[in-house]
Amino acid sequence: MLKDVIFVVALSISIIIFYSQIKSQSMNMKKEIFQPLSYESADKKADSVLALMTQDEKIAMVEGDRSFFIRSIPRLNLPEVYMTDATQGVHLREKFSGIDLTKYQLEKSTAFPCPISLAATWNLELSYQYAEAVGEECRAGSIGILLGPGVNGYRISQCGRNFEYFGEDPFLRARMVGEYVKGVQSTGTIATLKHFVANNTDYYRRKSNSIIDERTLHEIYLPPFKAGIDAGAQAVMTAYNLVNGEWCGQSEYVINEILRTQLGFRGLVITDWWSVYDGEKLVKSGQDLEMPLAVALKDVQKLLGEGKIKIKDINRMAKSILRTCFIMKFDDRKKIAFDNTMFENHELVALQTAREGIILLKNEKNILPLQDDKKKILVTGDYVEKNVMGGGSAFVKGYNIRLMLDELKKEFGNRITYMKNPNPDQIQSADVVLCNIGTEDSEGWDRPFELPENQEKKVEECVKNNPNTVVIVTTGSGVRMTGWSDKARAILYAWYGGQIGNKALVEIIAGKTNPSGKLPITIEKEFKDSPGYRYLPEGETLYHGWNEKQEKAHPVYDVRYSEGIFVGYRWYEKKNIETLYPFGHGLSYTTFEYSDISISNDKFQENGVVKVSFTVRNVGMKTGLETAQLYIQDIESAVPRPIKELKGFKKVNLDPGQSKIVVIELNKKDFSFWNPETKDWFFEKGTFVIHIGSSSKDIRLEKQIEL
Repeated sequence: MLKDVIFVVALSISIIIFYSQIKSQSMNMKKEIFQPLSYESADKKADSVLALMTQDEKIAMVEGDRSFFIRSIPRLNLPEVYMTDATQGVHLREKFSGIDLTKYQLEKSTAFPCPISLAATWNLELSYQYAEAVGEECRAGSIGILLGPGVNGYRISQCGRNFEYFGEDPFLRARMVGEYVKGVQSTGTIATLKHFVANNTDYYRRKSNSIIDERTLHEIYLPPFKAGIDAGAQAVMTAYNLVNGEWCGQSEYVINEILRTQLGFRGLVITDWWSVYDGEKLVKSGQDLEMPLAVALKDVQKLLGEGKIKIKDINRMAKSILRTCFIMKFDDRKKIAFDNTMFENHELVALQTAREGIILLKNEKNILPLQDDKKKILVTGDYVEKNVMGGGSAFVKGYNIRLMLDELKKEFGNRITYMKNPNPDQIQSADVVLCNIGTEDSEGWDRPFELPENQEKKVEECVKNNPNTVVIVTTGSGVRMTGWSDKARAILYAWYGGQIGNKALVEIIAGKTNPSGKLPITIEKEFKDSPGYRYLPEGETLYHGWNEKQEKAHPVYDVRYSEGIFVGYRWYEKKNIETLYPFGHGLSYTTFEYSDISISNDKFQENGVVKVSFTVRNVGMKTGLETAQLYIQDIESAVPRPIKELKGFKKVNLDPGQSKIVVIELNKKDFSFWNPETKDWFFEKGTFVIHIGSSSKDIRLEKQIEL
C-alpha cells in the first residue's frame, strides 16, 4: 500500500513538474507567437516586387539553388531561404552534393521520438510543443522552411517511412498534424506538408503508381493535409510516386484540382528532390518550385521560345514563392537567441513524448512495473547498447544520448546483468529477462513485416527459457510478433525514442511513469492479413539499401488501392480478421471505468453539433492517463461505410478514485462521407451508434441517435 501511495504522488508530481517547467521556461524566454503578414498584403507586395524582376530572375527563382535554397536577389532585398528535413527534429548535414552546409545551421539539434511515437501519445498539446521546439531550432539555425511534417497514411506495415508519419487513422492524423503545424509556424518557420499524395511505400518509390479513387483520397489520405492547410501550413511537398498515371509533382489533377481547388491551398508547392521529368507539365500543373535544382525546368527558356508555356505561368510560380516568403516575413527575419536553457526545454518535451508514446501491449500477472523481489534482471538484445533513430532524410543525430543499459544500471544497480548472447541456462536462472529487439527502418526501402532472423531467434530463446520475459520492441512500424507474443509475460512497444527515450522506457519498467500510449496503428498477425499486402510486383522481393540505379531502371508499377476506404481497423472489422493488437490499444498500471453516456443533439438541425458526454473513473490504485476514444457507426448507408470510424478522443489524467466528465462535440461532417459527384461531404440522415471505448475493440459504452 505504501508503494502505491508513493507511486501516485511521484507520478502526479512528475506530470505537474513537466508542464510547470515548460510554462516557466516559456515565460522566462518570453516567447512570442509569430504573426504572419496577411495573404492580401503579401499578395500586393509580391505583385510590386514581381514587376521589378527580370525574366531571368523569375526563372532562377522557380529553380532550387544549392540543393536546399530558394535563390536570393540582393538588389531587391530578397534573401536566400534555407530549408531542411524533417519531422522528428532538425536534420543536420555537413555537406550535400558537395555543398558545405555547416555555416547555415546549429552545431547540434534535439533528436525527438519519431512521429509515430508522437501519434501514440494521442496528446494534442504535446504535438504542438514538440513542433514548436523543432521550429525554434530552425529559427536559431536560420532555417526558413522545415520539410515536414510527414503526414502520409499507414497503409502497409512494411513501408520504410511509417516511423515519419502519424499512423493509420485519418482523424487522429489530422488532429495531431493540425497542432504540429501550429507549433512549427508559431516560431516563424514554414511547415511543409508532405508527401502529396498517396505515397505509402518506399519500394522503388519513384516508380510506384497509386491507383486510387477520389472518395478514398478524401476520406483516408487527404484529411491530415486538409487539417494542416486549415492550421495555416504555408508549403506542401509533392510526392515521388505517380497517382493514376501521372507523377505527383507535375500532375494538374493532383496539384491544381485536388490540392488547390478541392482543398483550397494557396501557399507554396515544391517538388520532392529529383521527382519531376517534364518541364511543360510541371509549369502547367500548379507546381511552384523544383528542387533541388532545375532538371525538368532546365529547358524552360526553350519552352518559352516555342510557346509551349507562357511567361505568365512563370510569373504565377515566382509570385507564389514571393508571397509565401512575405507572409512569413523572410525579408525582415531576425535570428533568435538560442542557449542551453532552450535545449533543456526541448529535451523535456522529448522526454514527455517518449513517456506518453511508449505502449504497454501486454502485462500478464502485472509483472510490470518490476518489483523488489526481481533480484536478477537479465538484459539482452541488439538495442541495449545501441540507440536507433529512423534513417534517411528524417535522421536526427541528437546529443546526450541515453542508452538503455546505462539507464537500467542507474535505476536497478547491480540487479542488472547484461549479456549480448546468453545461453539457455543463463536465461533460465534470471528472475526476469528484458529483451530489446526490433528493426532499423529508413527512407529509401521497405522492410519485411517479420523481424530479422537473428532478432526473432533471440526473442524466441528468451520466451522459451524464461516465462518472465519482458519484450521491448524498438521499431518505427508494426512487426510480426505472432510466434512469441503469447509466450511473453509483457510487451512494451518503445518505437524510436530519440535521444532520451530510454530514460522514459526505464521509468515505465521501474514504475516511476505509468504507461499511457495507445496504438495509432493496427498490428496484424500476418502481413497477408493486411489490405495492401500484394503491393509488390509479381515475382519481386524487398531490397535493402539505396538502389538509385535499380530504381531508375525499374519500370513503373501499379499499386492498386482496391480496399478503398477500408484501411487499418476498418479493413479488419469489415473482413472479420482477428488482429494481434487493435488500433487504439494500450494498457496502464491502473484501471479505468466508463459510465453515464449521454447525447445531446437537440441543436443538430440548427448548428450541426452533437454533444456527447460520459464519465471516466480511475478505479485502480495508481495515477494514470487514459485516452477515451469515440467511434461513429452508420447503421444504414447508400454507400459502403466502415463498421465504425474514430471521430473524437480525449486524454485525461486521473488520480485513484477520481472521475472526470468527458465532453466531445461532433459536427455534421463527422457523420458524412465524400461524394465524388458533388466534390463535397454528404450527410445522410438516419440512425447512428456512438461507441465509447479504450480502443477500437474495447468498447465500453454505446448509444443510438437519430439524425
